[in-house]
Amino acid sequence: MTIGDITPKKERKSRRSKHVVDDTAPLLPKRQDENAGYDEFNGASFTGAVFNLSTTIVGAGIMALPATMKVLGLILGIAMIIFMAFLTDASIEFLLRFSRAGKTTSYGSLMGDAFGKYGRIFLQICVLVNNIGVLIVYMIIIGDVLSGTSSSGVHHAGVLEGWFGEHWWNGRTFVLIVATLGIFSPLACFKRIDSLRFTSALSVALAVVFLVITVGIAIIKLISGTIMMPRLLPDVTDLTSFWRLFTVVPVLVTAYICHYNVHSIDNELEDSTQIKPVVRTALALCSAVYIMTSFFGFLLFGDSTLDDVLANFDTDLGIPYGSLLNDAVRVSYAAHLMLVFPIVFYPLRLNMDGLLFPSARPLALSNMRFAFTTVGLITLIFLGANFIPSIWDAFQFTGATAAVCLGFIFPAAVTLRDRHSIATKKDKILAIFMIVLAVFSNVVAVYSDAYAMFKKNSVTEPTA
Repeated sequence: MTIGDITPKKERKSRRSKHVVDDTAPLLPKRQDENAGYDEFNGASFTGAVFNLSTTIVGAGIMALPATMKVLGLILGIAMIIFMAFLTDASIEFLLRFSRAGKTTSYGSLMGDAFGKYGRIFLQICVLVNNIGVLIVYMIIIGDVLSGTSSSGVHHAGVLEGWFGEHWWNGRTFVLIVATLGIFSPLACFKRIDSLRFTSALSVALAVVFLVITVGIAIIKLISGTIMMPRLLPDVTDLTSFWRLFTVVPVLVTAYICHYNVHSIDNELEDSTQIKPVVRTALALCSAVYIMTSFFGFLLFGDSTLDDVLANFDTDLGIPYGSLLNDAVRVSYAAHLMLVFPIVFYPLRLNMDGLLFPSARPLALSNMRFAFTTVGLITLIFLGANFIPSIWDAFQFTGATAAVCLGFIFPAAVTLRDRHSIATKKDKILAIFMIVLAVFSNVVAVYSDAYAMFKKNSVTEPTA
């Protein structure tokens, strides 16, 4: 499906360097006359594209990265963040190169070109699973931060509860309704991803605010001698602790997933040759944010670091204005997630429409279909955020299934398929490595999580 007006290709002078069939479709177009253009739109800028891709990358996954340092230690943990950035760059390069060769303008159409109709459908399903799961996680975190949460009999007060006390209007459900109607829905109604460049820039700035405050708190406490340098290497004492190292893989995979938006951003660039520098700039920026957040978050809380490091910021930091800084950290990141929401929602809506209406006219030309798809998906996400108990169960599931397919298995499979005979021997070796690493690591991660859950249940049952 496409988003945009029907404009003859010869009138698209501002994008003359781009060989396209459909400028913004994430799906396999059905007719040649579905060329998409935008009135009075001369193409997205390099900076806007970097912000949009960076916002796609930096989501809630960053909150789990300090906990990966607790499992891996600082040296191995930072090395893995850098390694995943290079692997992500290689997988996106595969997507772009084979898209150029097949003259496809979307991830879905690339999968359709390589594997036919069912390859495209499988890709769309994975985007739906991944993005719905991620957006539910975003909404859950926003609810936890603003309204509080209770787990294992312990209540963690939300920011609004701390400021005003308990009231019906700062309860979780009402706050999420207001956020959905006042923020998520209006931003989700834009039909061009470049329209979100300013909110994306603001979201990146808010992530930096969170990082700066975290770094400042850690340095103050380090100077005062109230914290010590954390472990540099993983604590491996037996086979179980060794297998546990692989549980961080789904989190690291989820942290870099942005592949479903690369084509949309590429299609709107004024100069399509800029897409590789855009990808590498965004990956470098996000990797720097990830490394600093992981290092200083783990430095600040050590082995007490929780799976969601935001939850650590409801305790006494032991420094002046600690309560104010706690609130600033949580509010800045909740606001960041609110602005990330429409960037992740954009490809979700397009792929849902393509899955349900593969032969219909462009989505932008059907206001009713656009409205119903948007309302339906937002309602589903809202309900999921109110009924799914654990955000990290959602992360483990999406990271070990749909996310790893989108990020590594599908790009590698397209490379091995090599319909246009452009893959080198090095490409195919790297593709095989990606698939083997992705499958092995995530199978072990799922097994380790399941084993830990089974062991925990077997221990608690006799005392019940």
